[in-house]
Amino acid sequence: MPRLPVTAIVLATATLLAGCDMVGGALGIESPEKVAAAREADGKAIGGACRHAGRAIEDCYMLNKKADKASVFAGWRDMNDYMRENKIEAVAPQLVPQPVTQVAKVAPEGDEARPDAAADKPSAKAAPAPKARKAHDS
Repeated sequence: MPRLPVTAIVLATATLLAGCDMVGGALGIESPEKVAAAREADGKAIGGACRHAGRAIEDCYMLNKKADKASVFAGWRDMNDYMRENKIEAVAPQLVPQPVTQVAKVAPEGDEARPDAAADKPSAKAAPAPKARKAHDS
């Protein structure tokens, strides 16, 4: 009879230890193996998508600097082989790229003598600024 409590404690401890991985996942604690596997899967997906869109591997690296290059290449190569075997053409992206905003040029003092300095400044025909209203005019 004394073995029953000991056996129950051993079984309860084994059950709790077996569920540690599940408890850690529920708490948001990721194991290093899971993080590495997720990074590799993401890199392969990025590489495959780049190849399917017809991007060169160098462009894919440049657009996805944080991705693991080895897994990006593996995904790119796998998709390349798949597309060749099944005679699939690359799909051109349908989204219009956003224009890059240019930084305004600020001319240092003394540039009025430059012949092209007038092109950098707003024209004199620009609309005048609205006049400020005084508080007693209302």
